[in-house]
Amino acid sequence: MADNETRGAAGEQLQDLLLNSEDITGFLNEFSRLMAGNLSRGGDEGWCAVTLLRERKAATVASSSERAAELDEIQYGFGDGPCLTAAREQKVVHVPDIRFNYQWPDYKDAAVRSGTRSVLGVPFDLQGEAEAGLDIYSDMPNRYDDEAIAAIRQEVLLASKALQLAVRLAKHRETAADLGAAVRSRATIDLAPGIIMNQSRCSQEEAIGILTAASNHRNVKLRDLAAEIVAAVGKGPATTHFNR
Repeated sequence: MADNETRGAAGEQLQDLLLNSEDITGFLNEFSRLMAGNLSRGGDEGWCAVTLLRERKAATVASSSERAAELDEIQYGFGDGPCLTAAREQKVVHVPDIRFNYQWPDYKDAAVRSGTRSVLGVPFDLQGEAEAGLDIYSDMPNRYDDEAIAAIRQEVLLASKALQLAVRLAKHRETAADLGAAVRSRATIDLAPGIIMNQSRCSQEEAIGILTAASNHRNVKLRDLAAEIVAAVGKGPATTHFNR
């Protein structure tokens, strides 16, 4: 029962984080700070970051501190590393002592120079919405035992539902923004022929032909040329004229 109550309280805390965050980055930053605080004890500080990978989108990084962000950047510089592998392959990647790991030799050398000794990457379960992983660093080797890793995995699993919702909401916002831009662009394109018809005393079909020909001749996108025409009229007497 105690475990269920603890999970319930943790879940409510994560929901509060999500509701109080303006976007995914804000939520992940707060989650990273929360995890770093839980992992830092007795002067032994841990650094946490979250790598979020989305199709055709750059990785979004949230972090508990500037150092955590810098440690993530080392992996991005090489395009690979334990935490990127955890996110991409959806598996826990634990490196107890980075000095003796040879899977990522270039990354290993850079991480050692930064003072990093142990690294842990834990994937979020986002059900295909995106790929993400919690990145945990320490300057102590063998920092995380099996019990600690199991507890971290549980926290990440609880956060996965909230993060999945945040990703889904972000996609809806982006789709709405793209749709709004498309509607505005379409409306502008629809207005431009009317302006040409008024100026040139021509039919709608002829106006569309004039607009298309001008777009091709000037090597300007149709929507940009249409916006230019509409903007010119909005400033006062039209200065853009078309000859039939």
